[in-house]
Amino acid sequence: MTIAVSPEMVPSIVAEAQSAASAAASKFFQEKLGGKDQYGCGFAWVEIYGIKGNTKLGKALAALGITKSYSGGLQMWNPSKFPCQNIDTLEAGAIAAAAVFKKYGFTAYAGSRLD
Repeated sequence: MTIAVSPEMVPSIVAEAQSAASAAASKFFQEKLGGKDQYGCGFAWVEIYGIKGNTKLGKALAALGITKSYSGGLQMWNPSKFPCQNIDTLEAGAIAAAAVFKKYGFTAYAGSRLD
């Protein structure tokens, strides 16, 4: 899939991804965990591939806090900003955010690890 996104579109795409992530994390937290931060602790993020940091698109993403990843892509850490440590909750948010990026043609995947 080709990315047909201009750098000017990036802030609204990132905001949409964060909003989707927050909604998904909140829904998971309430419905699956009963509103209690329990079980496995961990981290979640979105990996975005195929964008170089020195391009206009890469710089637009970097201006919004998306950083270079050790895996060679770009990384959006905890896109939901949900205030818990439950890995499943944070992962639900990362999956939702990755789906938004994919909708716009980005190659994006959710990532997570236990703490």
